[in-house]
Amino acid sequence: MSENVVHLHKPTDPPAPDTAPTVLTVVPDAPPARPVPLWVRSGRAVKSAATHESTRATVRAAARHSLYTFNGGRIVARRTWDGRTGSRYERMIRAAEATGNLEAAEEWEERLQRFRAARHHRRMDLLHSPVEAAKGVAVGAGMSVGVLVALGVVMALNTGQVGDVITPLSATIDFIALLIRIVQVVWGPALAIGPFLALLALWSVGRKQQAAPNWALPANVRNGEGEPITPSIVVKALRDLGVPALRNAIKEMGDAGAAMLGPITIAGCGVEVDVTLPSGVSTNEVQGKRRKLAENLTRHEHEVFITIPQAARTVRLWVADSGALDEPIGPSPLVTDDTMTADYAKGKAPWGQDLRGDAAALSLYQRHLLITGLSNQGKTVALRSLALWLALDKSVQFLMGDLKGVGDWAMFDGLATTLIQGPTDEHVIQVTEMVESAVDEMNRRIQAPPGTVFPPLIVLVDEAQVAFMCPAKDAEKRPYGGSKANSRYFMAVRKIHNQGRAVNVLMWQGTQDPTNENLPKLVREGAHTRASLALGTESQARMALGDKAVDGGAAPNLLRPGLDRGTLVVASDGITIPAGQSSITVRTHYTDDDAAEAITDRAKALRDGVATLHAIERGEEHDPLADIAAVVGDAPRVRTKDVLARLAARNADAYGGWSFIDLKRVLDDAGAEPYKSDGVMVVARDRVTRALADRDGEGSASADG
Repeated sequence: MSENVVHLHKPTDPPAPDTAPTVLTVVPDAPPARPVPLWVRSGRAVKSAATHESTRATVRAAARHSLYTFNGGRIVARRTWDGRTGSRYERMIRAAEATGNLEAAEEWEERLQRFRAARHHRRMDLLHSPVEAAKGVAVGAGMSVGVLVALGVVMALNTGQVGDVITPLSATIDFIALLIRIVQVVWGPALAIGPFLALLALWSVGRKQQAAPNWALPANVRNGEGEPITPSIVVKALRDLGVPALRNAIKEMGDAGAAMLGPITIAGCGVEVDVTLPSGVSTNEVQGKRRKLAENLTRHEHEVFITIPQAARTVRLWVADSGALDEPIGPSPLVTDDTMTADYAKGKAPWGQDLRGDAAALSLYQRHLLITGLSNQGKTVALRSLALWLALDKSVQFLMGDLKGVGDWAMFDGLATTLIQGPTDEHVIQVTEMVESAVDEMNRRIQAPPGTVFPPLIVLVDEAQVAFMCPAKDAEKRPYGGSKANSRYFMAVRKIHNQGRAVNVLMWQGTQDPTNENLPKLVREGAHTRASLALGTESQARMALGDKAVDGGAAPNLLRPGLDRGTLVVASDGITIPAGQSSITVRTHYTDDDAAEAITDRAKALRDGVATLHAIERGEEHDPLADIAAVVGDAPRVRTKDVLARLAARNADAYGGWSFIDLKRVLDDAGAEPYKSDGVMVVARDRVTRALADRDGEGSASADG
């Protein structure tokens, strides 16, 4: 509890005793400032100095160069040991045995035996070398003295001085003495400098091999910028992958783990290498650790692709140069070459580039197409670029439905026979009727004489998930969307998938975020060419591309949304895929709206002019149940075959393509199911009349209500 201090204040001039009393003021005591202890200030200073970037850089540099020298010594010692012993051959033998290559193991065994034999021969020579060396020195010295004396005699005869006989020998002795004095002078400094030179040599070896922990390396090396992919780096990345069997096998191999690797070849903006895994290691164990493998290779996850070639127990690694996949690939040949034309049957659409940097072209001949991916990843542009190329073949016809309706396909106005644009249920109805009209055209072509050649008809629906999820129903209560047998859009697509290819009626669809609800399984599997942009999950990748492609390494779910916009994983026999792989990754060309309009203008110039319909023209309204009642007439029952024939005669446009399934569907929905009588299916007049009366009664009641 704080105390109060009493302060006594006196006036400047002494007041009179009766008028100037002493003033008493009570002031609360303010808490005194507490000084910061010295140890706290010292600790803060030490922490600041220890965490400062320059301090950390100094520590990293000291640790790096110290470890360069230490590990350089280890490397030199290991190399020396390998050169003196057969350990290198033994490691290669173990590596060959681990990979199951017995022929290579036998070859290395033979090399080891030859090495041991040569080493034994050298050791036996060393036993006799001292004696032989002494004899050689004696003989050499004697011959040298003789030569020098003979030279002196010649000089003495020439000069007439007897003392010149020993002049050459004396000069030689003086020269040897000079060499000895030089060695005596240099020997001391050499002994002092020699250890430093040796340490410098070891440091140089360690620095060249980057023999230090990753945290101690320079920033540019630590980040992996520009670091080449070498066999030792790949082996180390596999060893540190966290697969015990793989780590133990490589450890058993020693440095010879590189025997698992095939040649490292340049492939586009990266390198490619095949890795034969040791026994006990499965390919999916490596596939499942793609991110860790990429980080071990000092790359980002999207810069490493793992596929499964034909060879057993082998994975194929493609490793991009750092940052190479973030660079654009350039414009499409459709934009740069205004003389380009298309050939539906024999040509291929220029779509982009594969990861090797080679041109990726897709054949569209008699192949149904499905492109899917998350929103705003370039799906429409990728699909449109194929249509733009094919439009340059003047024989190709288009029926187009854009259920996004923001003008992405507006440039095909005047080029497509039908172009419906909009996202509403009414637009879905129009698109469904457009696809059904293509089914009618397909049936007409199928019934044509054999050998008849038909022009290609491309039925293209972008944002097809809107159609599959549409809740609208027609007058007969048939849904337009969904995936049931009475779904109009679903069944129309299935019919084209089943028979359209043979008569050049093809279905192209683009859809978002594939699920069983917005992209039914039968529709997915009906497409010959399946491509996917970035997706969220592996299950969606399987829906988009199929189990075979994903099991073979296709992983659109590992593409980066937004950053890998326009990058597709393609599964199709219409594009060149490396042997043993089930898919290929393509970086598609980006063609903007202005360039697309220029291409369609060229395509329109090839044609005489196309009047584009923006809505389906509906024929005269008809009532199927009432028409069935009319053709049955007064007969108690009529065979279904005869009912179909009478309906076709009554209204060929409406009922000419009807089958028993269509007739049964209408009767089942109305509660007037056909039944079997005397072994044939018939339609009962009473059932149809009763169903018609019940329906009309319900309609009247609804109107009165």
